Amino acid sequence: MKFEQHLALITIPSWSKYYLNYKHLKQVLYANASVSGEEFQVQFEREITKVNQHYCEQEESAQAQLDSLQAQWHADMEAGDKEVWKAKFTQLLQQLEHLADYTQACVTGCRKILKKADKVSGQTVSRTLGPMVASLRFAKPEADEELLREARAEWRKCIAVPALTAPTGPTVQQIVPEIATVTELDLAGFPAGQVSRVWVALAEDALGLPIRVPVIVARGATAGPVVGITAALHGDELNGIPVIHQLIGDVDLSTLHGTLVAVPVVNVPGFHLSQRGYADGADLNRVMPGKADGSSPEVYAYNLIHRITRHFEYHLDLHTASRGRVNSLYVRADLTDPRTARMARLQNPQIIVHNAGPGGSLRGASMQRGIAAICVEIGDPSRFQQYYSKNALLGITNILSQLRMVPDEQCVSKFTPVICSHSFWIYTRSGGILTVHPELATWVRAGEVIASVHSVFGDLVEEYFAPQDGVIVGKNIDPVCRSGNRILHLGIVGDSLPGVLNNGHL
Repeated sequence: MKFEQHLALITIPSWSKYYLNYKHLKQVLYANASVSGEEFQVQFEREITKVNQHYCEQEESAQAQLDSLQAQWHADMEAGDKEVWKAKFTQLLQQLEHLADYTQACVTGCRKILKKADKVSGQTVSRTLGPMVASLRFAKPEADEELLREARAEWRKCIAVPALTAPTGPTVQQIVPEIATVTELDLAGFPAGQVSRVWVALAEDALGLPIRVPVIVARGATAGPVVGITAALHGDELNGIPVIHQLIGDVDLSTLHGTLVAVPVVNVPGFHLSQRGYADGADLNRVMPGKADGSSPEVYAYNLIHRITRHFEYHLDLHTASRGRVNSLYVRADLTDPRTARMARLQNPQIIVHNAGPGGSLRGASMQRGIAAICVEIGDPSRFQQYYSKNALLGITNILSQLRMVPDEQCVSKFTPVICSHSFWIYTRSGGILTVHPELATWVRAGEVIASVHSVFGDLVEEYFAPQDGVIVGKNIDPVCRSGNRILHLGIVGDSLPGVLNNGHL
């Protein structure tokens, strides 16, 4: 994907005129390729001065707002005043998230255009102009990162997660003596500097025994964000389990700032049955946020959110393809939200698909509660794939590093992920023996043959063609095909991000 398209997708609309004008600089560069390149240097200096001025203005404004909000807060504020304060502080956090994304995009644009200038001119333009960029404040993001950390810390200090009312009636009995069973996750009750394990009861089975999910809490030595990681919401999607095990095993609690809350298996009934759905076959990722007095899967979903995920500030929901299909390593996220857009890029997937987190999904339920949430699709179902798991783990570590929860340096992917403004599945019209031709994460052109269906006697029944240019996000590998079966998941690169998507991907 061309960098201009990539930049168009991540640009904050209200700041569009303040970004590095990469397209203009490229035009100037090629127009002056045969001369000394002085005009390019003049235009480049003008652009980075513009970027730096906007950055400094936004940074100064954000600092003033933070100081003002800190001075306004007190524990005895009236409820109405507190809501106004929270709204203003939320806007401040969004401004700081925007600022961090803005600097990253402009610094990347500078690096790319200078690299192109070296290639086009045959000279080492970057040796002259690179240090000039490095000397400017926008290229030294430590200040805005520190400001963002300070703002997040202030938010956590002032806005605590409210405690639930103690449940009435009989308490859940401890079944496994070594690991306690509870009905509410009290993060403050876990010891700092330790990894704790607990069962959280979400429902009861037909014998009246608790249906419990395993929860691992790694609480750092110092305070910081709460990051939640969930896996196996679909009971046969297992690649997230070793990712969680490895992450918890590797974390250094003495240097961890904040808390990791990991749920290796969310859908315990489906996990027992090696199936995608809940015990009755219902898809838990279609019934969120559930109901306290609803159906069995709705009660399970409701308690999952109110007893566990409500504590998260950031949420990574780990999935795989469904049975009979395979996926690339890709992320679904709302790219119009600066928090989740950054998480998606830090995850370093092969593909990022814009999706606003619709109702019914766990990700959508978290987003509705103000929790920044993304969905990470890690390969194929009913198996462990070390390659995908390793790369997913690196991405999660990147996010923790960016949040300053761990000291590790961020690992930058060799390739820029393909960013898709939307995506959709292509379906068969005929039944028979299905063959899907393209490989995962490869490009197809409009009109290219992507699949064929043969009869059981071996005769060609129908061929299917790509409706437009796109990248293969996932595909069907089950040759047994009925009318209406999925063929492949096609990601489309566009110039804008739709606000609402109804493409069935949660």
